[in-house]
Amino acid sequence: MRLVDIAFGNIRRRKSKASLVVMGLALGVATAVALIAANQAMHYEIGTKLDEYGANIVVVPKTQQFSLSYGGITVPGVTVGTPEFSEDILAKINSIEQKDSLNVIAPKLVGVAKVQDQPVLLVGVRFDAELKMKKWWSLQGKRPSSPMEIILGSEVAWRLGKHPGEQLDLEGTRMDVAAVLAPTGGQEDYLIFADLARVQSMLGKPGRLTFVEVSAYCNTCPIEEIVSQISASAPEAKVTALKQSVQARADMVRRFNAFAVAVSAIVLLAGGMAVFTTMLSSVNERTREIGIFRAIGYRRFHIFYIMLSEAAFLSFISGVLGYLSGLVLARIVTARVVESSIQAPWDPALIGIALGLATAVGMIAGAYPAWRASRIDPAEALRFI
Repeated sequence: MRLVDIAFGNIRRRKSKASLVVMGLALGVATAVALIAANQAMHYEIGTKLDEYGANIVVVPKTQQFSLSYGGITVPGVTVGTPEFSEDILAKINSIEQKDSLNVIAPKLVGVAKVQDQPVLLVGVRFDAELKMKKWWSLQGKRPSSPMEIILGSEVAWRLGKHPGEQLDLEGTRMDVAAVLAPTGGQEDYLIFADLARVQSMLGKPGRLTFVEVSAYCNTCPIEEIVSQISASAPEAKVTALKQSVQARADMVRRFNAFAVAVSAIVLLAGGMAVFTTMLSSVNERTREIGIFRAIGYRRFHIFYIMLSEAAFLSFISGVLGYLSGLVLARIVTARVVESSIQAPWDPALIGIALGLATAVGMIAGAYPAWRASRIDPAEALRFI
């Protein structure tokens, strides 16, 4: 009879103790898997939300100095004499090594225009890029579909008495109000958004830009590396990462990581103790059986191998059950506790982690009982027969 067959036979005879080992260790593995999977889901969703939130990198000329601001760019209320850079900056941004991590590049030209004898801040944008980046915008009206259509901030629309579908005289040009932006509580409420090329023509600045907002895919983007590459590609520009959103994301994930590691370690330790105490109790109960094995020629290594095989097999089963239970638990945690819409995925790497953790903890916890069993004196053990 093979040593492994002896180990499996003992597990079948002692189902209750084997079940205790499996349940104790599976609980620890399930907790670890649930926390790791929930952390992965949180990490993905935070990155997705930041992608939806908008720009996480701003590119401006190095020497800009203004008095009124929008998006970190300030413009004087009456005259505009600020440096801009050429639209060539867009090609430079698109040429960086990490260009595949760039989601939206939204160039802007900011200036002051007269409307009904009132100075207003005019922002030239590419509406397709701007609306893709500003997904939280709510428009009362329709998306602009021609260079002659504009979007009014809520405060500007109220002050000018304009509504979607009406016309507005902007720097001597009749423009159609395509939509009014729902109140945001930010600077957008006081702005007029128009087609970039049209604004460049109105302000007499063809091919010029005031600044560029860049949105990178936050699940994969190395923000600091992208900033460094854009800075190297466009030395005339000052490139800044919006560290507040990036840091908040990193801090949240880091705190949850620390929590996950601490809780997983505690529960796995408890699972290991369950294996240790159960195996040690089994050794004490099987003293006579071990004595018989030794008496008929089994060596200490054989006894050690049998006991450790039992621990390894039960640990493997614990890993499988722990992974399946942990994945279900992770989906409950992400949906109910974290309120995430992202479900924990089936991750082959996580299966490996679960099986590896369970087997390692089980074999480490079972090593001493197995060693103790192998050291039993056969003559002393046979006294119990």
